[in-house]
Amino acid sequence: MKRHYAWVIAFTGTLVTILAHGFGRMSYSVILPSMKEGLALNYTQLGSIATGNFIGYLSLAIIGGFLAARFGVRRVVFVSLVVIGVSLFLTGFSKSFLFAFFMRLISGLGNGGSYVPIMALPAAWFVMRKRGLATGIVSGGIGTGLFISGIILPPIISAFDKDGWRYAWFVLGIAVFILAFVCYAFLRNTPQEKGLTMYGGEEEQRGGPKVTLFSAFRDVVVEPEIWKLGCVYFMYGFSYIIYLTFFMAYLTKEVGVPSIAAGRIFAFLGIISIFCGVIYGWISDVLGRKYGSMIAYINLAISYIIFFLWKDTAGFYVSAFVFGIAAFSIPTIMAAASGDAVGGRLAPAGLGFITLFFGIGQALGPFIGGWLKDVTGTFTHAFALSAAVSLLGAVGSLILRKKV
Repeated sequence: MKRHYAWVIAFTGTLVTILAHGFGRMSYSVILPSMKEGLALNYTQLGSIATGNFIGYLSLAIIGGFLAARFGVRRVVFVSLVVIGVSLFLTGFSKSFLFAFFMRLISGLGNGGSYVPIMALPAAWFVMRKRGLATGIVSGGIGTGLFISGIILPPIISAFDKDGWRYAWFVLGIAVFILAFVCYAFLRNTPQEKGLTMYGGEEEQRGGPKVTLFSAFRDVVVEPEIWKLGCVYFMYGFSYIIYLTFFMAYLTKEVGVPSIAAGRIFAFLGIISIFCGVIYGWISDVLGRKYGSMIAYINLAISYIIFFLWKDTAGFYVSAFVFGIAAFSIPTIMAAASGDAVGGRLAPAGLGFITLFFGIGQALGPFIGGWLKDVTGTFTHAFALSAAVSLLGAVGSLILRKKV
């Protein structure tokens, strides 16, 4: 039996998220401790660099979804990945806070332009009842990227002494640039480009035969569910990024875990998180986006609490495991829910719009987390704040539509 090309799209999407999110964003946590020493930065500056990345992400994620709805996911993702590859490579030449900030800002632009459209693409290829699972497969690349970063980057950093962090950026940049062309070769915007229908049947598409930027924006902002999704998504952006941004710094600088051992814990988190999107995508298909989101938020809050209360190797692994189970569940659910709310054709635009809320949370999180560390001398308060905001997200999930 011939496999539907929709599955090629889903697994190519996995590669895109490895490059855009795993390498383009999450790898910063692994490189951060040695980069801090190399550039003599404080934690507020390190948090600000992360915030710069998220500002870039937010800037293009909003319009990137609309651009993808107008010009196609394939072209927008390819150009965005090339931008990420070049900027990651150039980050290795940083000699000041400002240059590092600017390069991470550009990486964020590429990240937003690739991640949002690719997460929404399953809505064009899979019918609603299959959409959560397919989106979960795409999001599996984030955990895979975390795992790869945790395994390969610490040895590279250690091998080159003080300049090891620079070579880590070089390796990531080259990998993203080359593999961008592989993604372009396999991606397609719609089933019709392959002479197919959606996997699982057909659905009515909103937005008319030709989508313009104005019509996409108009059709998205009038949908009440989109605004609800945005508010809930903010809580995730603020809370999870504090945990991931300062994960390695907390273990190596505050608790005293050797960098290689901390990298293994980070890699373990990545392995577990590979499957979180599939698990929670399926849960949201069965229970609805509302309850899937609520369960995921509670799961994440527990992991943050364990991290700052149980301060030994076993506790760190337990926290990584609990976090990994639901790590990127919320983006998976939000992407599927966006498609539910506005249809497959407008899904990139819908996801791009709610990413505005998510991105604001992501921009604030690292800055406030780094500031709390500098003021209090510990990351405990930052992780406690993450847990509180995540629990607020669980409560907020109850405002979402029960099942579409």
